[in-house]
Amino acid sequence: MLRPLKFVPSSVFAARLPLLGAATALAAAMLAPHPVSAETFSSSAGPLKVERVVGGLSEPWAVAFLPSGGVLITEQRGRLLLVEDGVRREVAGAPEVRARGQGGLLDVTLDPDFEENRTLYLSYSEPAEGGARTAAAKARLAIEPEPRLEDLQVIFRQDPVLRGGRHFGSRIVVADDGSLWITTGDRGDRPRAQDPEGHVGKVIRIAKDGSIPADNPFLDDPIVRDEIWSIGHRNAQGAAKHPETGALWTVEHGAAGGDEINQPEAGKNYGWPVISYGRHYAGGKIGEGTSKAGLEQPKHFWDPSIAPSGMTFYTGDLFPEWKGDIFVGALKYELVSRLDIRDGEVVGEERLFADAFGRVRDVRTGPDGALYFLTDAREGGLYRVSPAE
Repeated sequence: MLRPLKFVPSSVFAARLPLLGAATALAAAMLAPHPVSAETFSSSAGPLKVERVVGGLSEPWAVAFLPSGGVLITEQRGRLLLVEDGVRREVAGAPEVRARGQGGLLDVTLDPDFEENRTLYLSYSEPAEGGARTAAAKARLAIEPEPRLEDLQVIFRQDPVLRGGRHFGSRIVVADDGSLWITTGDRGDRPRAQDPEGHVGKVIRIAKDGSIPADNPFLDDPIVRDEIWSIGHRNAQGAAKHPETGALWTVEHGAAGGDEINQPEAGKNYGWPVISYGRHYAGGKIGEGTSKAGLEQPKHFWDPSIAPSGMTFYTGDLFPEWKGDIFVGALKYELVSRLDIRDGEVVGEERLFADAFGRVRDVRTGPDGALYFLTDAREGGLYRVSPAE
């Protein structure tokens, strides 16, 4: 439940006004010169202002902030958009996708050295004989005279190819050592998440050129694929790197319940579909219960399901009370869930904006310290969350 509005002395408001003014100016320069009127909501950090800064998006899936201003937004049907100074342009050269069900053009992530190398990473459902597969590619972004991707290279392809349009996973996180974590879903074929010979229902770890890092956990195992980092994931559609430890954290869909926050570690098994805190949509039991020796427990779970999407660790300065907390989008209850993190553990939850804006597909911390979220709809949008002063 949302907590009551918190009283903040006027002297504190006055001290924060220069910072807030600069942040708002930065957001306007990056995105739209005339955002729509804002709405105000209560929260544990005080009143929040939520304003739509980009509208008219068609089923957007992920957002990435460019260091020079502007944003990249993927749309599931296959478009990559560049929005800067209120102008929206389609980026040419995006990979071909199979936009069916949950598939399409999915994540976009910038290389940490983007200002020097202009490199970005995309994940998507790649059409292939017999169906589709989760794939990841890297490319260089050129902006003038028209935005385009150059030197697109596919660096990961899920094996096997499967029919159907479910559970592609598809978040990409760049590790501190420069390697890439890529999440895949079980594609609706539950037992494959435990199959060591396939990429389905796993976290994958590769180098930026698609090669295998020398310290991957299964290199000496003759059965498990070398690219695999961890096993037993249903459909991790959110992932982020802890800002202090550099560890990977993920959020994945359960069935009717059992959505999970995990911290996938090298070589470990996270249980799906052997253990789960949820039940099948028809009400039946999943697997063998909620625990089993040798299988990892989640950091947090939801029952009933909130249908989680993108996630971020909040690293900005506009909400000092929330620094280091996790924010997760929810499709089912159309909200943003804040998970209170203390000493590496989830100790509480606060639900924000329930039923106010639609299905939340992605959540990111912006370079201005604000929170941003995407709504997944035929008329979706990018929204900015800041203190309401």
